[in-house]
Amino acid sequence: MDIFFMLNALDEAKKAFDDDETPVGAVVVKDGVIIGRGRNERSSKHLPLAHAEINAISEAAKAIDNWRLDGCALYVTLEPCIMCAGAIMETRVARVVYGARDPKAGAAGSLYDVLNDRRMPHRCNVTGGVLDVECSALLKKFFLAKRVSARSR
Repeated sequence: MDIFFMLNALDEAKKAFDDDETPVGAVVVKDGVIIGRGRNERSSKHLPLAHAEINAISEAAKAIDNWRLDGCALYVTLEPCIMCAGAIMETRVARVVYGARDPKAGAAGSLYDVLNDRRMPHRCNVTGGVLDVECSALLKKFFLAKRVSARSR
């Protein structure tokens, strides 16, 4: 099931790519059903907090009419950053599954391990590397195009 839900998150990332946003996508799943979807929309909406995870979590909370996402899993194509890890903790997401590692800003084991910090009142199960090749490839394609575009100016 992890691959199925990560493919859904990857679909969201592709939509972000098509909108010229950093291609990160996320879905929130409860009892085997997607209850929230999100993708990066920081540039298009001019909102610095509009990360894929935040958007998916917000939609999921509205869907179940509760800010607590107990028993939910979050699938995201890129390892969550510190801000998103904080939102995951605050909403009590039970499990996080991510695709590509983020050694520069990852907060689920790469740079930081916020989601499993024993000092925190809530911890969640983390699985990384699901469809990592596909998730990484989309990010690499996006940033290569940005570099090529910047050089041609």
